[in-house]
Amino acid sequence: MRKCGTLLALTAAFAGTATAQAPSSLRIGFGDAVRVATGQAPAVTLSELAGDEARARVRQARSGLLPSVTAGAAWVNRDFNIKSFGIPLNFPGLATVVPAFNNYDTRLTLNQTLFDFSTIQRLHASQAQVVSTLAAGDATTEGAAQAAALAYLRAARAEASVAAREADSSIAAEVLSLALAQLQAGVSGTLDVTRAKTQVAVAAGALVVARNQFALARIALARTLGVDPATDITLTDTLTSSLGVAGVPTDRDSAVAQALASRPELKAEEARADAAQVSRSAIRAELLPRVGLEADYGVNGQTEPLALGTRQIAVAVTIPLLDGFRREGREAEQDAVIEESAVREKDLRQEIAADVSTAILDLHSAEAQEGIAAEQLALAADELSQAEQRFKAGVAGNIEVIDAQASMVEARDAVIAARYGAATARVALARAAGAARTLH
Repeated sequence: MRKCGTLLALTAAFAGTATAQAPSSLRIGFGDAVRVATGQAPAVTLSELAGDEARARVRQARSGLLPSVTAGAAWVNRDFNIKSFGIPLNFPGLATVVPAFNNYDTRLTLNQTLFDFSTIQRLHASQAQVVSTLAAGDATTEGAAQAAALAYLRAARAEASVAAREADSSIAAEVLSLALAQLQAGVSGTLDVTRAKTQVAVAAGALVVARNQFALARIALARTLGVDPATDITLTDTLTSSLGVAGVPTDRDSAVAQALASRPELKAEEARADAAQVSRSAIRAELLPRVGLEADYGVNGQTEPLALGTRQIAVAVTIPLLDGFRREGREAEQDAVIEESAVREKDLRQEIAADVSTAILDLHSAEAQEGIAAEQLALAADELSQAEQRFKAGVAGNIEVIDAQASMVEARDAVIAARYGAATARVALARAAGAARTLH
């Protein structure tokens, strides 16, 4: 079902006809990018394979409790000296060397563990390892969602910067046209024209840099999505104040509570501790008796037609007494693993609380900066309008217009930075709460 969901997400995200190798173009939104990354990013695929490996180890551990059946057939041709067996027969005329003879043996053997508590505990330990591996895979998926979200935001920021630099270029071109008109009318001098041309060149250079940064950001986004870096990606979401929303409360206590209940890293650590404890129990259980059943049936004889059926049934009890204190060493190792896990779990809980607190502080700060940046942009637009009017009226040179243009550039960048900061803070909060996959 997960693979089907990934394919549906890809189908919804891709526009145009896909080639046999890779799509040539891709239209994708913020939420689609997160879903695609959580389904097909290489790290996610590798974590799914690690889960398959862990489940395979469970089957291996379970095999110790299931029947083992083997079949074999043998043909032997041999002779032997009866004296080599310590048989002191010295009768006159009795040959001490038995002539060569054939022996045929075909046999079916069954081995079944009747009771082995240590094997049962090892099976439980491997099942706990599956839980740990799957939780670690969820953490990888959360990381892939965060990486895709941040890559999309960087691309959206770069796209917004391109739009801002294009607007700057338009204003610079308008000011140059106005300066040329003022020069022809004899209202202003050539210095104003030179200044205006300089601003056009500066704006053009900034636009080239912004477009290059946008192209680089799209390549980085393609990598996080696991698609061909040459794919022409079109963003369907822009850098707005609502981008990067997830179902996470902004109240610290509520967010921390959700994070402690949802963070897959914490679940993985708890599962590792459980697996270590069960492994220690399995080691201790090795001191208990093991009861096994062995049975075989076959045909045996000097010739195939004369072969007779033979069988054997045995119940064996094995009690380990001493293994050179290796068992005690393995138990001490598991004790250390359990203590290490407890330390990591405590530190992880503190780290989760710190991550949530940091993200909430960054979010509140960025939201406040958004309001300030919006006001700064409005004031810069008003300043630019007044400077242009004064320049048109001939009461001031275009130096005021150029200063207002610089303020406008700074204000646009401030708005972009504030929106990007708020969006990244929302992504960080979602990741801290274990809800990065719900970003939209």
